[in-house]
Amino acid sequence: MSAPELCPHCGAEVPPRARACPECGADESTGWNERAAAQNLGITDPDDFDSEEFAREEWGPSSQRHLSVGWVVVGIGLLLVLILAWFR
Repeated sequence: MSAPELCPHCGAEVPPRARACPECGADESTGWNERAAAQNLGITDPDDFDSEEFAREEWGPSSQRHLSVGWVVVGIGLLLVLILAWFR
């Protein structure tokens, strides 16, 4: 595995092809594996990750219901226009 751009332990920049972090000394055996990187993201167990909760925290409450109501209104409006055009 090649060196990451940023050290998963301390966040320092790691030069390309480096064997260890110049700041904290982390290397592939102590912290450049995928498990260490995932732990640095604040996800303790990837199976427990709740994507809906993440979306609410990032972008606020869902607006899907408002979009659905809007599309129903547009659909009814188009239907009325077609009915009026048919009877003219």
